[in-house]
Amino acid sequence: MVRSLVCCALLAVPIAACSSRAASGPPRVPVSVARVERQDLPYAIDATGTVEPIRTVDVTSQVSGMLQRVRFVEGDEVTPGQLLFVIDRRPYEAAMQQAEAVLSRDLAQAGNAARDAERYRALARDKSVTEQDYQQKQATADALRATVRADSAALTIARLNLEYATIRAPIGGRTGGLLVHEGNLVRASAATPLVTINQLRPILVRFAIPALQLPPVQQRSGAELRVEARVARDSARTTEGVLSFVDNHVDSATGTVLLKARFLNADAALWPGEFVDVTLILGIQTGATVIPAQAVMTAQRGAYVFVIEADGTVRQQPVRVQRTVDSLAVIAEGLAPGTLVVTDGQLRLTPDARVEIRGALGTEDSARVAP
Repeated sequence: MVRSLVCCALLAVPIAACSSRAASGPPRVPVSVARVERQDLPYAIDATGTVEPIRTVDVTSQVSGMLQRVRFVEGDEVTPGQLLFVIDRRPYEAAMQQAEAVLSRDLAQAGNAARDAERYRALARDKSVTEQDYQQKQATADALRATVRADSAALTIARLNLEYATIRAPIGGRTGGLLVHEGNLVRASAATPLVTINQLRPILVRFAIPALQLPPVQQRSGAELRVEARVARDSARTTEGVLSFVDNHVDSATGTVLLKARFLNADAALWPGEFVDVTLILGIQTGATVIPAQAVMTAQRGAYVFVIEADGTVRQQPVRVQRTVDSLAVIAEGLAPGTLVVTDGQLRLTPDARVEIRGALGTEDSARVAP
């Protein structure tokens, strides 16, 4: 009899413990939450672009000679017409003087020949000389006039060559590395330039977008579309420009269309050759319903979120995500502004699970969640 009572007592202890746990329920799952909000968001297309100068000029010499002076330091900013190089001018000064002397001589001879021809024409009318004599004098005068024209052209070329011995910047921009130094012999139209100048202000960014995204760009072809560029070395800094070019064909190899944007680049934030993150802004979506993108879960039946109920439990709410902008998901259907959704801890949740919200809540939020 005593043994039976002891056994009954021992069995009663775990039963009471189980009843106590059943009354208190399963432990709450700690989660982080966010409120569904409405925001104005840009409707944009993201891409990766490459910065390129709007103009690049390889500066070469149009005459041969010894490079006497370099009037800039490599890497300098230069202005249009600024003196860059001086080639030995003496051979070209001598050639110009010779051309001037030849022209003066032939001008004098042409003048004498013209006067002789005029005199012989009068004599031929009086039959004092034969017509053949007159024709010879006239031919000599015509030949000397042609010689004078050739001499004038030669003098023009000599003057141009002398002018070409002084090389000036054809555009404004930043100079690259100096490829030929003072004392070297330069040759006319050599394959290697003396220096390369890149125009940095304004500057271009070229980027490609999928052909499927081209229609909204074409629909806004008459508008000035804003483009933002961010460089990897300073991703927090955004430079703004405008779309300036849309190519007239789709690249069959990549299925993309080439676009270019022009930036004033007054602060030289964009540098030729570097990669940038580009955002082409097509418009502004006003009053978009947004939640943190990390709140959206995916299952076989589609996307869903966990919604916090007033009694502190959660339920699965199907949603339709329109697009993602940075860290925000734009919700087309399924959520109303003000709703609390779980952003962290979803993997431990099941429908009707009770949750404990981590972090501070406002008075209104606390009132919505029962203890």
